[in-house]
Amino acid sequence: MNLLEITWTADPAIFSIGSKEIRWYALAFLIGFAIGYKIVQRMWKNEKLNPEWLEPLLYYTIFGTAIGARLGHCLFYEPGNYLAHPVEILKMWEGGLASHGGVLGIIVAIYFFSRFVSHRSMLWTFDKLVTPTGLVAALIRLGNLINHEIYGHPTDMPWGFRFVTNLYGWQHGAAPVFSAPSHPTQIYEALCYLLTFALCMWLYFKKGAWKKEGFIFGIFMICIFVSRFFIEFLKEDQEAFEADMLLNMGQWLSVPFILAGIFFVWRAVRRGNSSIISSQTRK
Repeated sequence: MNLLEITWTADPAIFSIGSKEIRWYALAFLIGFAIGYKIVQRMWKNEKLNPEWLEPLLYYTIFGTAIGARLGHCLFYEPGNYLAHPVEILKMWEGGLASHGGVLGIIVAIYFFSRFVSHRSMLWTFDKLVTPTGLVAALIRLGNLINHEIYGHPTDMPWGFRFVTNLYGWQHGAAPVFSAPSHPTQIYEALCYLLTFALCMWLYFKKGAWKKEGFIFGIFMICIFVSRFFIEFLKEDQEAFEADMLLNMGQWLSVPFILAGIFFVWRAVRRGNSSIISSQTRK
């Protein structure tokens, strides 16, 4: 056995109230949104925007993310089951969220925010919204790590994690059953998302890239979904039907987001008079 191999025994629950658990995953989600909201507040002050738009943006984003992520999981990964039992879609507390669905949910939510609240373009809003989103996504992936879920194939690398595979039984008194040492893909993704967060923050606050509408949004889409695409090669399939696919569902869903990101970066640079990266921020 490799001496650096990690036997992962983190309990997903912080505490329980009756039969309901309060999980670290939910706390990570909330902390991410709280920090993201503070960063967006700073942007609002930086651009001297209407403060009355902030609270609606928070609500639109939360509901769009939650509803989109849930519907994405149900319709992308288990459509037969959930269409046959639609009431099960409402049981978000039982798990099952898809990040691609969350992105689509946010797009729909921002359409309504832009139309009924800010009356500004969707890209104008996305440039601000995605800047802290990498941090939120990283915290959510660390929540997945604590949940012993979405991990990778077995590996002989020294940092392989042995995850609990009988999580429900273990939490109710059974002896833990561990996976083979596996890639901690949750950590790989979290690190990529943190780098994306740092890049977007630098572009916004140091380079003034928010003046080139759609540029930050495009960079975010490229970084997040390119990293997701390649890390998927190391992951276990989430559903049985993915076993015979050339690319898994997560990879196929990433491709249009990558292409959209490339388009928006090209569009922003083409419309600008000079390179964003080389330009100085002017306020």
